[in-house]
Amino acid sequence: MSKKDKSEQAEKEQIQEEVTTDTAQVEELSIEEKLNEDLAKEKDKFMRLFAEFENYKKRTAKERLDLFKTASQDVMLAMLPVLDDFERALTHIEEDKEAEDLRKGVLLIYQKLLKTLEQKGLSAIVVEQGDMFNADDHEAITQISAPSDDLKGKIIDVVEKGYKLGDKVIRFPKVVIGQ
Repeated sequence: MSKKDKSEQAEKEQIQEEVTTDTAQVEELSIEEKLNEDLAKEKDKFMRLFAEFENYKKRTAKERLDLFKTASQDVMLAMLPVLDDFERALTHIEEDKEAEDLRKGVLLIYQKLLKTLEQKGLSAIVVEQGDMFNADDHEAITQISAPSDDLKGKIIDVVEKGYKLGDKVIRFPKVVIGQ
């Protein structure tokens, strides 16, 4: 081989080495880039999973609190007729002057029961004659002709008290409205 051929062949080998080196670098970069992309995907997946788990914990904690607040709802609903009976008994005993001692005893028991239920979160919904009727807040039993024009569409009488347990209405007040 002549010098010219040798130099051409050396040049070809050098170019080939550069090409293989460049190809290896490109492959290394592409592998590194692929690994970086995979890492970014896994980080994103982990962050989403972590956020979803945090939301789950918050939601279950809130549901648990709501459950504790209204866990006694069934007991409260069962006790409301007893409260109503006490109120009826007190109104009838007030008419009888001879049963003063009985009235005091019934009143004490009623107040104690009411106080105990209020400590557990029960509260009466205050509705009075002349208040505006709202179908979202009241349950209309019947309509009667209004005794005066200013009571039309308003509450004339409260038949049964309404009660809340915490912020939740467990029994709407039953009212009579003017027509």
